[in-house]
Amino acid sequence: MKALLDTNIIIHREASRVISRDIGTLFKWLDKGKYTKCIHPITVEEINKNVNKDTAHAFSVKLDSYEKLRTVAPLNDQVKAISDSVDVTVNDNNDTLMLNEVFSDRVDLLITEDKNIHKKAVLLGISDRVFTIDSFLEKVLSENPELVDYKVLSVTKRHFGDVNLNDSFFDSFREDYVGFDKWFNKKSDEIAYVTYTRDTILSFLYLKIEGTEENYSDITPVFKPKKRLKVGTLKVVSNGLRLGERFLKIIFDNALINKVDEIYVTIFDKRDDEKRLIVLFEDWGFKPHGKKQSSSGQELVYVRSFQPAYDSKNPKHTYPYLSQQAAVFLVPIYPEYHTELLPDSILRTESPEDFVDNEPHRNAISKVYISRSLDKGLDVGDIIIFYRTGGYYKGVISTIGIVEKVIIDIKDELDFISKCRKRSIFTDEELKKHWNYKKTMRPFIVNFLYAYSFPKRINLKDLIDLGIIKNIESAPRGFQKITLNQFNIIMRETKTDESIVVD
Repeated sequence: MKALLDTNIIIHREASRVISRDIGTLFKWLDKGKYTKCIHPITVEEINKNVNKDTAHAFSVKLDSYEKLRTVAPLNDQVKAISDSVDVTVNDNNDTLMLNEVFSDRVDLLITEDKNIHKKAVLLGISDRVFTIDSFLEKVLSENPELVDYKVLSVTKRHFGDVNLNDSFFDSFREDYVGFDKWFNKKSDEIAYVTYTRDTILSFLYLKIEGTEENYSDITPVFKPKKRLKVGTLKVVSNGLRLGERFLKIIFDNALINKVDEIYVTIFDKRDDEKRLIVLFEDWGFKPHGKKQSSSGQELVYVRSFQPAYDSKNPKHTYPYLSQQAAVFLVPIYPEYHTELLPDSILRTESPEDFVDNEPHRNAISKVYISRSLDKGLDVGDIIIFYRTGGYYKGVISTIGIVEKVIIDIKDELDFISKCRKRSIFTDEELKKHWNYKKTMRPFIVNFLYAYSFPKRINLKDLIDLGIIKNIESAPRGFQKITLNQFNIIMRETKTDESIVVD
């Protein structure tokens, strides 16, 4: 497999000092996956333009370790049409030349952090072959789980004072923020969310609740008085395990528990890991607000309203809120899959040690459910309630999901595997079995957002006594629609925070 690497990936990899630890992780997995690391002649030209001749020479020597494309594909008419409509600068045209190699099947895939390249890939219909660092790592891990040689521990709460400040993980913070170590040590008794691989920090999150009296004079435009959740410190090393979404879930859960009006984050956009976080925040409804000025420089400010609201076209933007206008379905999930897919909904009878978060789907909010249900009439925004099978007493409802997309038109087995892979709990071999289990009734796919775990579980007996299910024989076998009144009964009996439901 030939992987074409964007120029910035090469520059960051071969820089004289470590700019991003994510690049090292990427190259490790490229080597493990036996990918040929290719560069475009344009990359060589761009690097040779460096005004510092010594730097250019040093880079040119390092480029010998890559496979330079010996020939360049003629510009395809379809690619040219896209280029003519959207390209403005010379760099834009150069990016198009790289995409042209993918479109022309000269290389198998392209890895780039450039948002404009990804937008053009969508227009050309090749977005499934153009990857960010994160999405490439997800692809490699989902296709080759045997390559994973370490465990990522579940997210843990740690006091700042118990976290190793000397870990190289914090070097980028020291570069960005004047007096970072002093600030960190002052927080010694406060709580952060941390994950480790072996003894190395992989991700770190600090949250702060701010009241209406908070001073925002350093933010332009100045915030109006509101109760806010500040994402104070966040960094996630790329590893293909979707830790970014895992931390977003923690952010939204804290916002819900503390009943804030707004969530905001201040962030630089100098490094690739920062730019990736900005894309992630934007994908989940954060919008640019303005700037924050400090002794460390000017940061971007992104804000997300947390007032009860519902976006029927894109539930991510108003996650985790539900709509009373949506249809509600009960859906079964077998015990052996339940906590694998819905780790926050672990039952008291299950062991947390059995669910170490070293699989992408465990950390994701966006997940896949595979079904052969006769009822396929789900729409974006509909509510699904997961029923963990187990009979009269052990069968329980545990979790609420929000339908993000229903995929019924699936071309073949390969298309099915491709559409499931990143978000599914199943291996490729298991997905093949699901596809071929009953050839006269192929499965369909429901992409859903993992929204809420019920504080109190009610079992099948309770569901029957409450009139939600008629009898034990009527326990859900596919998507089973229930009424709004029955849904409200479930919300009441499970002690759910009903503020998540929008009229």
